[in-house]
Order: sequence, then structure tokens, then C-alpha cells
Amino acid sequence: MKKLAKLVLAFVLGSFPAKAQNIPASFADLAEALLPSVVNISTTHAPEAEASEEDSLGIESENPKIREFFSPKNPQQVSLGSGFIIDESGLILTNNHVIDGAREITVTLADEDSFAAEIVGKDDKTDLALIKIDAGKKLPSVRLGDSDRVRVGDWILAIGNPFGLGGSVTAGIVSAKSRDIEAGAYDNFIQTDASINQGSSGGPMFNMAGEVIGINTAIFSTSGGSMGIGFAVPVNLSKFVIAQLKEKGKVERSWLGIKIQPNTTDISLSLQQTEASGILVTSVDENSNAKQAGIEAGDIIVRLNGKRIDDPKDFSRQVAETEIGGRIELDVWKDRKLQKISLKTQMMPAVPSADITANISASAPVADNKAPGYIKELKITLEELSPTVLDRHNLPRESRGVVVSGVDAGSDAEQKGLKRGDLITEIDKKTIFDLNDVKTYVEDAKLENNRPVLLLINNNNIPHYAAVKLTDDE
Repeated sequence: MKKLAKLVLAFVLGSFPAKAQNIPASFADLAEALLPSVVNISTTHAPEAEASEEDSLGIESENPKIREFFSPKNPQQVSLGSGFIIDESGLILTNNHVIDGAREITVTLADEDSFAAEIVGKDDKTDLALIKIDAGKKLPSVRLGDSDRVRVGDWILAIGNPFGLGGSVTAGIVSAKSRDIEAGAYDNFIQTDASINQGSSGGPMFNMAGEVIGINTAIFSTSGGSMGIGFAVPVNLSKFVIAQLKEKGKVERSWLGIKIQPNTTDISLSLQQTEASGILVTSVDENSNAKQAGIEAGDIIVRLNGKRIDDPKDFSRQVAETEIGGRIELDVWKDRKLQKISLKTQMMPAVPSADITANISASAPVADNKAPGYIKELKITLEELSPTVLDRHNLPRESRGVVVSGVDAGSDAEQKGLKRGDLITEIDKKTIFDLNDVKTYVEDAKLENNRPVLLLINNNNIPHYAAVKLTDDE
């Protein structure tokens, strides 16, 4: 039996890929080499800037359990965070939320020397900031790695300033990549199980070669403490930001002027796309180059500069990092065929109205299958617009289309996020004005092998598409 157990153990151990990382006997040498490049950051704020516990813990995320993790402001208005030296002259990268609103910023090096820091620039879209100190000497700096090469299961080291205790090292693995925690338009976080806590914001995540592959930014937590799920901004995303902040003190991004959302199999079927791929355009800014180039709501962008694209946030990031005024090439599924469209980017406005992913949410449905506007194939109840209906659903007077007043529980429409108060303005890219239009277009879809119908929905002035399957149920 013991011999069999040894054979099984040998088989299991021998089954790992040859390129897998070895379990290190110790991280001591690596930690010793890296600690001098990591700094502690403390900031003071004016009394009127005092934040509540909710403000100081909550990152701008739709998920309340996703938290940034610098220490909440105490009565003396002191906040604590981390950062790391990226240039021997004293340039330090950290999180924007560590230094945002600070009256004074103090950086403490590993040798306990402290210096006042100035803000070089900051970027709230990626939650990154660049600050600088004058230490009067060359400082040990980090090497930036390639976060695209990181693999799930790779060992990492995280160094930071948890709870103001000073430089602390924790080890773990990469638990996942490309996490979207609903914190911004460019979410692409690296997830780790390394212990990360409040005060570690802005600290580096290192690979085993001693290269920075991420900036620790947030944790998933129900209590504010570490639960083994931490998130880091990939360093490759920061490289563009660092270059912009060093040169201009701010980040200038390119913009196309479109709103986008993920494509789905049902949406592809409704548009008779040959293969479910790409991202869906939900609206186009009237004054954009995209509009001039002929891009329309309902088009599917399949490739960007010859490369397949399926992630809206990855698409937005690649466009944003394109030289302003630079030309990009798009392959677009349009009018039931693939077309090539070439256009120049524009500078993103301070408050962009487009190039963001539609936020699609759902609430409890209310069904009335006996109402005159009940569409049994879609299992939704619709109302034609009137002054009374517009007032009831708080819709603008200039609205066109039909409004959802009920959705059957368990229906495909419910699963696709339709809810009471949604304004449906198009079906299959055709404008609708009344219930007769809806019934006509549903009948057209039934004649085409009962394909899903593509609804253009406007909720709180945010358009998005939903492809709803037809049903024969009575």
C-alpha cells in the first residue's frame, strides 16, 4: 500500500508542466533587494476634507465589497499609503486615491529618511498618480516588467505599508487576470491571494524576477480587512499613464465618440452575424469622427487594426492609448456584411459622453399578461407613449418608442435586464413608434426561424442593446 501511495504521489508531482515555477525555499534575498525601492506615504488633509468611513474605504465601484485599502483618515487628518520609486531622481508611482485632496504629502524611505513630495500628475481613470521627492541623492528604483506575460498560478510578492506598520512583505500567487471590478472604464485587474490590507494602496506587486507587474489598488472585503482577494492595476496599463504624467502632468486620451457593450450569441443571431465576436456599438456622438465615418448604433466592431477584439474595456483602452489624431482601422459587421472603416481619433473630452461600456442592470419584474400591450413572444408588457405615461416613468417629453411596464419573471427578457421604465426605441435597428411596429417586427423575426429580436433600450439616457429570444408559449 505504501509503495502504491508513493507511485501515485510521484505520478501527480510528475504531471505538472515542465515550465511551472518552482516553490521558492525563501523569498528573503528577493525581499531584501526590493524593499529599499518601496516607500511609505502619509498625507494630511484640511479639516473640511475629512471623509466618512464609507468615503475612505469605498472605491468607485458598483460592488460595495470592493474596497481601496489605504487607512481611513483619523481625527488628525492623516492617511497612509504606499508607493515605489520608478526613477533614481525621486519619481514615485502610487494610487491617486492615496494622495487625492492632500494638503501635504510626506514620503518615508526604507532607511527612515522622510521628504516632502510634490504631485507631478494624477489620473483618476486608472487611479494612478506620480509624485516626486528631492532626496539629494540617487535612489534605488524598480524595474517595470511585462504584466501581459503573467500567468495564473505565478508566484508574486506584494510590498506595502499596511496599517502604517512600515515596509511589509507578503507572498502569494496570481489568482486570476483581467478582473473587472466595476471601478472604471479600463478595468483589467490582476487578482492575487497575497495578504494585502489598508495602507498598502499604491504598493508594488513583483514577479520572481524582481520586476513590478502590478500596483496594488483594491481588495474584496466584507469587513475592510484582507480576505485573500486583492487586485492590482497591471503595470502595462501604467506605462502609458506614467509617460503622459511625466510629460504633461495629466493624461490625454484618444476618443472615437461611441458607446459600446459586449456582443452576445443572441445579439449576433439577431443581426445575422456569421460568428459571435466583436463589440456592439450602442450610440454614436453626433459630432464625432465615428459618425462622419459612417459608424452607427447596432454595428459590431470585430477587429481593431487587424486584431480581433471582444472586450469593450480592452477596446476602449487601446483606442485611448492611440496617438490623438492617429488613424485606426476597424473591421465592422454592418448591414449583414463585414466592412472596413478607417478614421482618425479625437482628443477625449474632459467629461466624455461616449467610449464607455453601457451599464446594464436589472430589477424585480412586474408582469401583466392581460394588458393590451402584452407581447407574448417576448413576455413583456409595453405601453405607447402619452403625457401620462411619460410622467409616470419620468421620461422626457421628446421621447419616442414604447415603454416597458412589466416583464415576466423567469423570461429571457428578465434575464437580459429589461425592467419597468425602460424605453425601447428600436427593434432590429428599425425605429418604433407604437405597438403595431413592435408586433410587425416580431412577426418578421418569427418568419426568419424565430431568431431573437434586437431591442435598443434607453434607461436614464444610457442606451444599450438586448437581444431577446422569442417564445411560442401562450
